[in-house]
Amino acid sequence: MPPRDVLLARQRLVLDHFRDEVAHDWDATLSTFPHPHYELVPMMLVHDGDAAVRGYYHDTRVAFPDQHHEIIALRHSHDAVVVEFWLMGTHLGPLGPVPPTGGRFRVRMTAYFVFDADERLVCERIYFDRMTMVRQLLKGLDLKDPRRWPHAARVLRGLLAMSSDEPDPRLSETTPPTYDDVTS
Repeated sequence: MPPRDVLLARQRLVLDHFRDEVAHDWDATLSTFPHPHYELVPMMLVHDGDAAVRGYYHDTRVAFPDQHHEIIALRHSHDAVVVEFWLMGTHLGPLGPVPPTGGRFRVRMTAYFVFDADERLVCERIYFDRMTMVRQLLKGLDLKDPRRWPHAARVLRGLLAMSSDEPDPRLSETTPPTYDDVTS
């Protein structure tokens, strides 16, 4: 494991990153990376570079303007800070092809903040159960009123459209580790 001062510096950077995201201070958030790079594993999407990550922030905050989080736990590994957290928000705007449902979500997530050999943050890799979020968002639809059924159909079509994209090969084409460098 890296020395304590390195772990504390990583932890401070990650906590600043979380704080700046909630404050919508995108310049400060992106300054935690030399090259912003997000991987959303449930969707097999990669947002790489300043413009792509800013677009991701914009789109998700249009859809969920009150998005925020509660950190559950923070752990250190050899090359990463692992954060478990609740992500919460209300679907008040469009999320790509998905019109707003008005539903609230609270989803447990894990984010790996990966550092390179020079202690630069090179990736935020996020894992969560996508169906838990979808199920909660769909609860915002009033299906008892037949006048709302066309809106519900647009929501379902939008969700299906989001699911039809090809996975990013940076996430789908992986090489298994060899473990040759591990000693007994």
